[in-house]
Amino acid sequence: MAPHCDLVLVVGSRNSSNSKRLVEVALNSGAGASYLIDYAKEIDENWLSGVRTVGLTSGASVPEILVQGVIDYLAERGWADVDEINTAEESLTFSLPRELRPRRAPR
Repeated sequence: MAPHCDLVLVVGSRNSSNSKRLVEVALNSGAGASYLIDYAKEIDENWLSGVRTVGLTSGASVPEILVQGVIDYLAERGWADVDEINTAEESLTFSLPRELRPRRAPR
């Protein structure tokens, strides 16, 4: 997807070599720019200036809720059309980090 994107956002941890590598691969594959973010709130509005196509990917253990947060953020700013590209099917699942889990009502 990278050669077709003005910007590629990688959702993942800064201490993840996998996520860092995804940024490198995007840039080396022809993306106009690529950035590693943990959360949608880390997106710099300046990155979106003049951008027509945004690619989004994530590290292997990134919770889906964080990826969806970026999708929602972009949709609110005009990138509502989403074309999903599957390059591999995964069967491994990870638990949400404690700070992202819904709070249970006291019993």
